[in-house]
Amino acid sequence: MIKHVIAGFGAAIAIGVLAYLDSLNTQMLWLMAPFGATTVLVFGVPNSPLARAKNVILGHLVTAFIGVVFSLYAPITPLSMAIATGLAVSLMLVSDTTHPPAGANPVLIMLAQQGWMYLLSPVLIGAVLIVLLASIQRRVVARFEALPQH
Repeated sequence: MIKHVIAGFGAAIAIGVLAYLDSLNTQMLWLMAPFGATTVLVFGVPNSPLARAKNVILGHLVTAFIGVVFSLYAPITPLSMAIATGLAVSLMLVSDTTHPPAGANPVLIMLAQQGWMYLLSPVLIGAVLIVLLASIQRRVVARFEALPQH
């Protein structure tokens, strides 16, 4: 039970940090909806292959790249969104970077008509920040678990 609470706390911190940074009205975006689902995997089932740092970061980047390409160079239609999503899923599987929350990226990016900078912020920076916060949390929890029990 305590591990579930700790996972929820980690997810809350990660999204809270990104949402706070997003609220500062800088020129950078920090938060996107798929990150909520990413925190479920990274904090809730951290030993899942789908929650590996490689999968989180590269899965988001691969699918976001496809979303940006389609957003900039194809008409936004139901067919183009379907093709972009299918291509994103296939490329994640082929590259062994499958991260299910990233499957939403092409649709999100195409609907919002995002450009190249979206790959940096929020995609890359946000994914890396979530992975780093999860790593820190795992180390802190491991230290507490290693303390002698009274």
